[in-house]
Amino acid sequence: MVVCGDDGLAHRLAAELRGVYREQVTLVVPPSGRRVRQPVVGRARAASAALLDMVNAAVNRSGNGDQGGAGREGAGRDGAGRELEATEPTEDVLADAGVERAGALALVYDDDETNIRAALTARRLNPRLRLVLRLYNRRLGQHIEDLLDQSAALATGGGGANGSGSAESSTTVLSDADTAAPALAATALVGTSKIVETDGLLLRAVERNPPLPGQVADPGLCTLALLSATSNDPAGADGSEDSGEGPQLLPDAAAVQAATGRGTVALEQVSYSGPSLPAGRASVPPFAELFSRRLRWSLAGLAACVVALAVALMVVTDDHPVHATYVTLLDLFSINEPAHNADIGRQILQLLSGFVGLLLLPVLLAAVLEALGTFRTATALRKPPRGIGGHVVLLGLGKIGTRVLTRLREMDIPVVCVEADPEARGLATARRLRVPVVLGDVTQEGVLEAAKIQRAHSLLALTSVDTTNLEAVLYGRSVRSGLRVVLRLYDDDFATAAYRTLRAAHPGALTRSRSVTHLAAPSFAGAMMGRQILGAIPVERRVLLFARVEVSGHPQLEGRTVGEAFRAGAWRVLALEVADGSAAGEGEADEEGEVPRASRLVWDLPDTYVLRGEDRVVLAATRRGLAELLGRRTRERFPG
Repeated sequence: MVVCGDDGLAHRLAAELRGVYREQVTLVVPPSGRRVRQPVVGRARAASAALLDMVNAAVNRSGNGDQGGAGREGAGRDGAGRELEATEPTEDVLADAGVERAGALALVYDDDETNIRAALTARRLNPRLRLVLRLYNRRLGQHIEDLLDQSAALATGGGGANGSGSAESSTTVLSDADTAAPALAATALVGTSKIVETDGLLLRAVERNPPLPGQVADPGLCTLALLSATSNDPAGADGSEDSGEGPQLLPDAAAVQAATGRGTVALEQVSYSGPSLPAGRASVPPFAELFSRRLRWSLAGLAACVVALAVALMVVTDDHPVHATYVTLLDLFSINEPAHNADIGRQILQLLSGFVGLLLLPVLLAAVLEALGTFRTATALRKPPRGIGGHVVLLGLGKIGTRVLTRLREMDIPVVCVEADPEARGLATARRLRVPVVLGDVTQEGVLEAAKIQRAHSLLALTSVDTTNLEAVLYGRSVRSGLRVVLRLYDDDFATAAYRTLRAAHPGALTRSRSVTHLAAPSFAGAMMGRQILGAIPVERRVLLFARVEVSGHPQLEGRTVGEAFRAGAWRVLALEVADGSAAGEGEADEEGEVPRASRLVWDLPDTYVLRGEDRVVLAATRRGLAELLGRRTRERFPG
């Protein structure tokens, strides 16, 4: 495995591959002076890492007089791989990192162009290489993914009509913003980041404390694991050697019923119980929003005057109603001949009509100006409404904040954004979604009050500056002590200290600190192991994997009901990506030959539904169970 990057995500990803999947990893990073400091957990580990760096540098200086070449090679740590230093991932650097022999390559530079250039070079060096790219532009990422897959198929001679390559030479394009957004949004709503997402479904794994003796914990949608912790042995929560039983993954119904007094990990669907935003409004504002209330009353009064004059003219002259109205309008706009020879009543009505016409001109001009102003402000940033409450205050509309905003709005959750940069990339998205935005520095007095923080449900501090996020959270807690807060912190030591302090100061309020690199690394690592891996959730000292699997070609799934496909301790089907239409119907292909799919929980399907070859399933599996289901290659990737 080769990982190339210039920020904390590269180090997180390498640690994930080494620690969870036990892979040999070569890490390619810029020189020490040009990269972000590698995140470490705890001061002891930081001191150990610094000592190892000093020892490795001394060994390299004594053993290698001139490193030269593309970059400087550092000794591997704990035999888990090596580290190269290079300014850019050129062809020589990739070759020195062993891309020609590697099974997978992750390019996680912050710059999209650098990742694309390196991916094209790597595909030329090794057509069978599995590529994982970090790109923020989703549309460009889809085109690059198709291009690289087609290139691999042509180079290996395995391309079909659609130019798709083999699973080994697949290309996966991910965005750390897209990957972290569901977890950040779910943390703000329900307080957990153990999230699994698949085409519109957002699921979470919830750890439940041991119930009272003789009772069984709430299973939620299903029970994913039985924990070591029991009512009589709470120490088992840490997976201690002295606890009576280890964790049991994917138990069946009988095991769950028999496990009285044990803690569990249950599966739930993320939902939100607070107020939702109204349905999206049309692009053309309604009449009530087009004109002010005073102007509407003025127009109504003038219309009533016109009707009264027409009726009076009809009575005085005994004229037809239509003709009387026509004559009144001519008098109103002063285009009728003077009534010199008419009786006194007709002359008075003509003078009154001319006077009303004079009053009508400024009202019509005001109506035009107000209409133009309404259409102009329809594309401007909205201000928070006076009566808003129970909303989410989102700080920062950069890459991460923009994706989180989109996620929250898709769930119809009211949001008020705060952004200091008037040129931030997320302002266009907020304007398109008609989300209220407060422009100003969150550290200045009155900015959070303008976002109605005193009535907010939660606060998401997602700026790129740790101190700004912490200051905003502290001020928000001073305004409302029970406010649910989620802050983005990069530095682990700083995050630990801030989290403990906030928890101690406000024990009754939910506090969460999240690192985007921590949230994104498991998905990138899963993509390197194979495109079917959606993520991994730790259960004490074991790991539960979530995977997307094609039903076709797997006799353990195809032709079976969901209940028959379940194997205790190995795998369990959670959701289906069925052909669009009905669960039992046939989907029709679109213009590109793809069958539209929709994700549905298995609990929403009839018990008699039989898995078909064209279906895709999302399942939870143990490492050994997934190896058995997917074959020898996965067994090699997930030993034990």
